[in-house]
Formats: sequence, structure tokens, C-alpha cells
Amino acid sequence: MSGRRSDVPAGAAPEADLTGWTAEPFSAAGYTYDVYRKGAGPGVVLIPEMPGLHPGVLALGNHLVDNGFTVASPSLYGTPGKPSVRPGAVPVMIRGCVAKEFAAFATNADRPVAHYLRALARDLNERTPGKGVGVIGECWSGGFALAAAVDDSVLAPVLSQPSLPLGITARHRADPGLSEAELQIVERRAAEEGLCALGLRFSEDPLAPRARFATLKKRLGDAFEVIEIDSAKGNEHGFGRSAHSVLTLEVREFAGHPAYEARKRVVEFLTERLV
Repeated sequence: MSGRRSDVPAGAAPEADLTGWTAEPFSAAGYTYDVYRKGAGPGVVLIPEMPGLHPGVLALGNHLVDNGFTVASPSLYGTPGKPSVRPGAVPVMIRGCVAKEFAAFATNADRPVAHYLRALARDLNERTPGKGVGVIGECWSGGFALAAAVDDSVLAPVLSQPSLPLGITARHRADPGLSEAELQIVERRAAEEGLCALGLRFSEDPLAPRARFATLKKRLGDAFEVIEIDSAKGNEHGFGRSAHSVLTLEVREFAGHPAYEARKRVVEFLTERLV
């Protein structure tokens, strides 16, 4: 069983529960988190968006499993399986803002959580077939995917609406979400090894600033593939200016829908790089 919700109305975002997922603690870099695993095939680290492993993230994980991947999703915050919008979500976000492992406001930051995720990627690579592993970061964790690509095991980083550091100033908004030293390693890997990254955002999303993607495009060039979905006023598909979660809350299950097509491209990207 995939654990898909059967009571989600037509036209709603896909959701799933924890059916079929197994959890075990994984420790590295001084941190321990439960990691939820499912599937067979090449490995993908799926880092949840705020406020955690909510039903939309689990549905994305199931979609990756259905497409032939092993998914490992660390529970970095929140309660797995709980809805994304709920009374307890605000304290989770507040805790994320002050937790030192995320350095939510820091620019040019070598975030401690990136070291944990690199270790998790290496572990998943050792457990799974394929050329290497993919890492998908979303929202709060979007930039963590590129920071994970400092490790040679990571061949397919996907940055979906990367939101850290929080865009308080122009400097924050233009910050790539990882340290200069880390970005230089990613640049070298792109130039010498053909590493590529995929970035996703809505055009009017202030939480994933356009300036951040401009910085990454300037540094990585053609190695950074960008999908930007139109969310300006009057856009064809009716996205609001607050549209944010490309791969989860905004997906509708029909061909031609921009978020559906973006998710399809993510699977293609992972397959191209890992299989």
C-alpha cells in the first residue's frame, strides 16, 4: 500500500499517511533524528519542508517510491504525519528560527544540519544501487540540498523554493543558502564532474527570493536548471501570490498543471543522474 489518502477531494493536493514507512534513528555530526525510509532502487534524501513530514511531503515520498527510488526522509522538525496547517505548527516554526543547526538568519553560513545530511546521503548511497543519491530540499530545507552536494555521493540536488536565510535584507535575499566554501566545492564539482542542480520556485514567492536564484545562476551557470512557475496576478492557472510549495501543496494531479509538470521534471532529473 502506498498510504495515499482516499478522502482528498478532486483538485486538492496529493496527501498520504505513514503506511509502509519504517523509522529508525540516524546519528551524525552531533545530531540524532528519526529517518523514515521506504522503497527500493537508487536513493533520494527527501528533506521535509516546514512544519515537518506532513501528508503532502509523504505523498511526494510515495511518488518517488512509485517511480523506483528508495526514499530516506529525516524528521528534522515537527510530528510526522500531522497536517501542514494546524495549531501546533507555529511553535515548530519558531523553534526552527532559533535552532543553531539551521542558522535561519545567517548569511554565508556553513549550517550544522548540512553536515548531518551529507552523512545521511553517504549512508543511503551505501545501502542503495545506482550511481549516487539525490537530495530534495523544500522551503526551509531547500538550500540544504545544495549544501549536501559538497559530498561526492550526491549527484542530483533539487532546491524547491529555498527559503533560508530568511529574506530580511537584500543581502539575505541574495544569499545562496550555503557558505562560500561550500559553494566553491559545488562550483568545482559542476565544472569538473558535471554536477547539476535543479531549482524550483513561484515567480512572486517572497520566501524564495528571485535574487537567490540569480546568485546561484551566476555562480553555476548552465549547471543550475531553473523552473519558475508564473504566480503573477492574472496567471493562467490561478496561483495566488502566496503560492510557495511547488512539489507538495500546489500540485494537482493532471498533465499540464505547472506544479505537476515540475514534479515530473524532478523525477526525470533524478532518473537521468542516478540510474
